[in-house]
Amino acid sequence: MKLGSLKEGGRDGTLVVVSRDLARAVKAAGIAPTLQAALDDWSNAAPRLNALSDALNAGPVDGVFALDMAQLAAPLPRAYEFVDGSAYLPHVERVRKARGAEVPASFYTDPLMYQATSAGFLGPRDPVVVPSEDYGIDLEAEVVVITDDVPMAPTPGQAAAHIQLVGLVNDVSLRGLIPGELAKGFGFLQSKPRSALSPVFVTPDELGNLWKGEKLLLPMRTWLNGAWFGEADCGVDMQFSFAELVAHAAKTRPLTAGTIVGSGTIANQDTSKGASCLAEQRTVETLRDGKPSTPFLKFGDTLRIDVTDAQGASIFGAIEQRIAPLAR
Repeated sequence: MKLGSLKEGGRDGTLVVVSRDLARAVKAAGIAPTLQAALDDWSNAAPRLNALSDALNAGPVDGVFALDMAQLAAPLPRAYEFVDGSAYLPHVERVRKARGAEVPASFYTDPLMYQATSAGFLGPRDPVVVPSEDYGIDLEAEVVVITDDVPMAPTPGQAAAHIQLVGLVNDVSLRGLIPGELAKGFGFLQSKPRSALSPVFVTPDELGNLWKGEKLLLPMRTWLNGAWFGEADCGVDMQFSFAELVAHAAKTRPLTAGTIVGSGTIANQDTSKGASCLAEQRTVETLRDGKPSTPFLKFGDTLRIDVTDAQGASIFGAIEQRIAPLAR
């Protein structure tokens, strides 16, 4: 099934079940008012939401309406936790090589992960508002999973059973602020503003054989200002599966239902597939040409992030955003 949230009913939106073709939706009235409420009681809510999804995909249901992506908030407009990994080591290897640094051996056995911003997520059509272009505005196209309650210290096999939904994120980064923050030795803060989530999240069973080994086996397609930018394969060169990422996040603490776990920027060894963030592309250019030629995002620039099936149909809906200045 596919689930989204309308921009109504307060900060957490109104939960809707969305048709497989993303054309129609129906409110989940009587089941759960919000996606967070559904995740809090997933064992009871999921079967009822599935039944409503089956009915919606089979034909007309009471309360059905045409879906307008602009009316959608993020599926989880705010979450209790968002932890973001860096599971695609080609990205890490290139960035470190560009500055003459080696990749520590531990990176190949122990995932990189940080605590990201979760107090609010942008909707799939909301602008990315930034105070200054000088901050080095970048997109990061990633896959995310959403869990129910995860106990402390699970094995990857146990963690896999707690992955209930899959989606996309534009994990916005301000590259000009990152070096100064990392130099303090205490992690990201100002350099990681709010991110945007895909229009819908989907259950793993909806993906069928496109979800295997807790990895999404499809390309991540990205466009900038209407031009193709990249289509790195999400199922290739992923060093750690989502089961391993969830287990890593829960090693010393349980995870609350509604926790979002990110894959990190999708990147492949094959650079002909383009990139999923500007920093990656700039690194490839630096290694090849001695300097980057692709600029970071400017006000008025547009981006599109999408994952499509073999027939070209969008699975999660596209994230489509414009970069905008902060109104003072």
